[in-house]
Amino acid sequence: MCDAPLVDTLVVGFIVIQAIVLGVAAVLAILRGREITRIRETLAGSDDPAGPSVDPGSIDPEQAIHVLLDRAGTAEWQTGQMVRDRAALLDIIGVGIVRLDDRLIVDVANEAAHQFLGRPPGSLVGRSAIEAFIDPVIDGVAQTARESGSAYGELTLRRDDGPTLVVRARRSPVAGIWLVMEDVSELRRLQRIRAEFIDNLSHELRTPLTTVSLLAETLVREADQAGEAIPPRMRDRIGKIEVETDHLVQMVEELLDLSRIESGGPLVLLDEIDLGRLAVASVERLRLFAERQGVELRTEVPEVVPAVRGNEDRLGQVLVNLLHNAVKFSPGGGEVVVRVEATREDVIVSVEDHGIGIPKADQARVFERFYKADKARRRGAGTGLGLAIARHVVEAHGGGIRVESEEGRGSTFSFTIPILAPAAA
Repeated sequence: MCDAPLVDTLVVGFIVIQAIVLGVAAVLAILRGREITRIRETLAGSDDPAGPSVDPGSIDPEQAIHVLLDRAGTAEWQTGQMVRDRAALLDIIGVGIVRLDDRLIVDVANEAAHQFLGRPPGSLVGRSAIEAFIDPVIDGVAQTARESGSAYGELTLRRDDGPTLVVRARRSPVAGIWLVMEDVSELRRLQRIRAEFIDNLSHELRTPLTTVSLLAETLVREADQAGEAIPPRMRDRIGKIEVETDHLVQMVEELLDLSRIESGGPLVLLDEIDLGRLAVASVERLRLFAERQGVELRTEVPEVVPAVRGNEDRLGQVLVNLLHNAVKFSPGGGEVVVRVEATREDVIVSVEDHGIGIPKADQARVFERFYKADKARRRGAGTGLGLAIARHVVEAHGGGIRVESEEGRGSTFSFTIPILAPAAA
C-alpha cells in the first residue's frame, strides 16, 4: 500500500510542472501572435496609395512571409537597376568622375576617368588617390576638399599624349569626396597659340612703331622751332600723328602685358613697397602728359605708409594706367587727385577725377578686356586693356579694385593691397 504523503507530493509536483509548461506555451503563443500581427499590419499598411486596402485579420502568416520575401527581392532588383543607371549616367556625361571614400580610397570611377588616366576599366577602384593619379597635387586637392568642402587643381599627365586635366573636388554631403575631371588640353593649346601670336605680333610691330613715334616727336619739335613758318593746320595734323602713334604703341605694350599676365605663372611678389612713394613717383611720370592736357595732378599722401609685399613694377603700372585714364577723361583745367591711406589691414590707393564719369550700366564691366563705355569711345582712343591689366595685377597681390562714378561729375578708382605682416620674432 502506497504511502499517502508521497502520493500527494507527486501529484502536486505534476500539477506544478503542467502549470509551468502551459505558462511557457502561453508566452510563446502571445509572442507569435504579436509577430503575426506586425506582419499583417506591415502588409496592410503598404506605402502604395493606389494599392487595395487589406484586412490584417485575413492575412495568412505563411503567405505574409512569402510576400515580404517578394518585396525584398523587388527592392534589391530596383537598387541594382539604380546602380546600373547611375553607372550609365556617369559614363555618358563626357567628364571623368571619381569618388573617394573618407580614407581617400577610390570606390567609384567611370569609364572616362579610366581613359583619362590611361588605366584598364575597373582598375582604379580600391586604389588610393596618390596611386590613382600618381600626382601629389591631386592628393592635396582631395585632402583640402575633405577639410574645407571644395578644392581645385590642374594635372598634366606624364605621357607622350597625356591630356591636361582640370580637377574639381567637392565633399559629399553623405560620405567621401567627388572628383570631376575635365580635359582642357585643346583649350590650353589654343591659349598657347594665342599667347605666341600676340607675343610675335607685338615684337614685330614694336620696332616700326618706335621709329614712327620718334619721327613724330621730331616733327613736333621742329614744328615748334619753325614757329609761324608752319601753318596752324599742318601743326595740328603733326600733333595728331604724334597722339595716334602713342596710342598704337600703348596698345601693343598693353596687349603684350595682358598676354604675359594671363598666360604666365603667378607674379613674383618679393618687393617691400611703400605705396605712398610709388604714388608720388607715378604722378611725376605723367606730369608732362597732364600739363599738355591742361590737367593739374595733386597727391594726398601721409608721411608714413605701411609697407606692402608685391611686385613694384606691376603696381606702378596699375597706378600709371589709372592716372592716364583720369587725365585723358578730365576736362581742360580739371584736377586729378591721388590719395593713399592705410587701415589696420590694407593700404588704399585712389585716383579721383572730375571728368565725364561712367554710366552706371557700364561700371560693372569696365574691368573686362577691350570693354569701353560709350562716352569713352567718343573721346580718346583707349585700348580697353588698361583696367583689365590693373584688375589682374591687384588680384594677384591679394587685393581688390573698384570704381565709384557719377555720370558727368567724375570717377574714383580705388584698389587695396594687404599690409605686409611683421616678421615673427
